[in-house]
Amino acid sequence: MATTFAFAESRGGALRKVALEAVTAARQAADATGGGEVHALLIGSPGLAARAEALGRAGADVVVVVEHAGLDRYGPEVFAATVAERLKGGAYRAAFFAASAEGKDLAPRVAAALGVSLASDLVSFALDGDALVGRHPTHTGKIITTVRLTGTPAIATLRPGAVTIVEAARTPRVETAQAALDPADAKVVVTALGGKSDAKLDLADAPVIVSGGRGLKEAGNFALVEELAAAFGNAAVGATRAVTDDGWRDPATQIGQTGRIVSPELYVAVGISGAVQHLAGMRTSRTIVAINRDKDAPIFKVADYGIVGDLFEIVPRLTEAVRKARIGH
Repeated sequence: MATTFAFAESRGGALRKVALEAVTAARQAADATGGGEVHALLIGSPGLAARAEALGRAGADVVVVVEHAGLDRYGPEVFAATVAERLKGGAYRAAFFAASAEGKDLAPRVAAALGVSLASDLVSFALDGDALVGRHPTHTGKIITTVRLTGTPAIATLRPGAVTIVEAARTPRVETAQAALDPADAKVVVTALGGKSDAKLDLADAPVIVSGGRGLKEAGNFALVEELAAAFGNAAVGATRAVTDDGWRDPATQIGQTGRIVSPELYVAVGISGAVQHLAGMRTSRTIVAINRDKDAPIFKVADYGIVGDLFEIVPRLTEAVRKARIGH
């Protein structure tokens, strides 16, 4: 049996969905070795310990909480030093982080501090003997590369949405710890978080994403996309780079190689042709539905379901069908 580690990301005192995904991944890894313990680490402002129960439901046996008034926002120096210190003393087989903006910054710092290897943006993983084997997209998603880590701990970041959260109810032991570095002594201080859209549901947390492209013709027509997302009730709205460059949508909603990388349960592409840069950001979605009037649009090559036709006729009808389906349930 081996002990595994998960960094539980939070924001504004609330757990992010990717935190539960990291704990689920750690639980899967521990169970694959005979049922070892899963230790989750929470870092933030006072009151964060109240989130330990949710991590237990995702499979954490131990939740280590580091609370400090100066940790209300992510601080690279303090967080990296604290995580590295915990991993040094824990004899962990593997450590899982989210491949979120925060995780992409934190995990490499921790790996460098420990002198171990890092596998980033994994869409799946498995333990094979003493190694962690992971798969991640390369070449704008055209190729899936398999990587093998034999160091201890094996550090991996997981693409948001790549792991399905599974309830493995436990009542975790909650331990408190001190930050490895006083936040007041940090040379880098995050004073504000920018680039966040006004969306109620973040793209990384949404099980359904409805995205729009140039096929919508003008910014005002994005109302069709918003109405379809609202009909689902649990959907976020995304956009292509062409749309955000034209100022139709907030840049924080851009999906693609130079934007957000997402893997929702359902991705609905409305009026999106499917440029390779956009496909790199969403092709690992579990189910892809494309709506486009051009039957030869590249988006149809990755779509599970394709609707060829006028989006201005199709989307309102689809929205009404989704609303009726939800009412029926």
